Amino acid sequence: MFCPETCLFVGTIPSWLQGTLLRNGPGLFSVGDTSYNHWFDGMSLIHSFTFKDGEVHYRSKFLKSETYKKNIAANRIVVTEFGTMAYPDPCKNIFSKAFTYLLNTIPNFTDNNLVNIIRYGEDYYAASEINFINQVNPSTLETVGRVNYRNHIALNLATAHPHYDEEGNTYNMGTSIMAMTGLKYVIFKVPATDKEKMPALKKLEQVCSIPARSNLYPSYFHSFGMTENYIIFVEQAFKLDIIRLATAYFRGETWGRCLNYDKDDTLFHLIDRKTGKAVDTKFYGDAFVVFHHINAYEENGHVVFDLITFKDASLYDMFYMENMKKEIQEEGKTIPPPVSQRFVIPINADLKEVPGGTNLVKLQDTSATAVLQKDGSLFLTPDSLFEGLELPGINYKYNTKKHRYFYGSRMDWSPKITKVTKVDTVTRTYMEWTEKDCYPSEPVFVASPDAVDEDDGVILSSVVSLNPKKPPFMLVLDAKTFQEIARASINASVHLDLHGLFIHEKSQLKQPLEPTSISKRLV
Repeated sequence: MFCPETCLFVGTIPSWLQGTLLRNGPGLFSVGDTSYNHWFDGMSLIHSFTFKDGEVHYRSKFLKSETYKKNIAANRIVVTEFGTMAYPDPCKNIFSKAFTYLLNTIPNFTDNNLVNIIRYGEDYYAASEINFINQVNPSTLETVGRVNYRNHIALNLATAHPHYDEEGNTYNMGTSIMAMTGLKYVIFKVPATDKEKMPALKKLEQVCSIPARSNLYPSYFHSFGMTENYIIFVEQAFKLDIIRLATAYFRGETWGRCLNYDKDDTLFHLIDRKTGKAVDTKFYGDAFVVFHHINAYEENGHVVFDLITFKDASLYDMFYMENMKKEIQEEGKTIPPPVSQRFVIPINADLKEVPGGTNLVKLQDTSATAVLQKDGSLFLTPDSLFEGLELPGINYKYNTKKHRYFYGSRMDWSPKITKVTKVDTVTRTYMEWTEKDCYPSEPVFVASPDAVDEDDGVILSSVVSLNPKKPPFMLVLDAKTFQEIARASINASVHLDLHGLFIHEKSQLKQPLEPTSISKRLV
């Protein structure tokens, strides 16, 4: 895609803001005469906003995945996605079709990586929740090539929401469905690139594996939590039906339809990052659906972790294209709102010295509880922090550390995002940015170079509008006051994206910047 004309900006972009915001999301929903059924199926379109010397440079390109190449070559959708089934060429004979069904008994997932951008060492990858990732050049957005996690570790699924530590190591999590010893959830670490200059994934190492409660119904997960010493995995009631998955292609059913919410309880796993061993105590809670973790940290013998929870799994169904069109027409219809909740696990409590029914949480600034049960387990109840916010983010310097603020996208109704929000977990107050006819993306916090306060920095959000007279723009907010300090208008079609990350200038590839669009100050 191209944006050949010069764009304009108003306000003042901080001189210290030097780097590139990479964003990923669905950008192509029809190929030939065929169309996708679900918003999460659209072909990945990556775009970038490069901040350099007070200017903003914009570009976008489709991810040249194998899926994209096959679809474009055939001029129709030929690869099955989350919510869209693709069938063999109708010209094939019955034997060819039967062979295709047989090959798809264990799904070979699409590599349409449209969810996020992940860093492994010095390399950047477009990622979704499958075993394939595609390396991209963060400066040109060109697709470098596809990588299969299975060449490095036995995984069928993996998250697109890893964690990064201060040394540059990346932690991620996946599911091994075909494990000979039973279905497992696997935590792995990709070390930072060293002097050998080899791809970081070649040094991937497994941290631990967690046996699933059921080999036939593994828990779905989109992210996980991490503190200085622990990994937190929420084995939730939203589950993947393995039998339905194995027969899905034969029955003409997408793998998205193989996910079920069974209203079972929630099991919280706490794993020591150094030893890879799970804490012996079992931690349970009421059933809910979770996609995004906000942050986690340790405080006075407790592990504290904040999640965005839903009462059921209707959010995914809401993103089927037919439902999204209904929502535009029926603005009053709502889905259960996301709730930002805080859970607390006491890790140093002596369970033998207290009677059953005792709340073992000793922190004074939360109403979360962990009540001792007769079988020695702890039942967790959360403290609700905020309602109506998704796509959360923090000042990443506080990842694994105690934070005060988090940011997110506010939904007034349906999955349509209308506001950018800052939540103060201490005062339980919030600030918002909103503008008529505007739909902002996930907010990204970038700290100022010499920041002392946690909220000293800016918030970046790509904004699109249904109003044809209002062009899309990059919004820059003062994170402390939540006042707009600049916006860069983009004279191109900009898509609603999902996730991404900010790459500081020193981490970018050393090659000339040839932007497809440059913002200039409007005077």
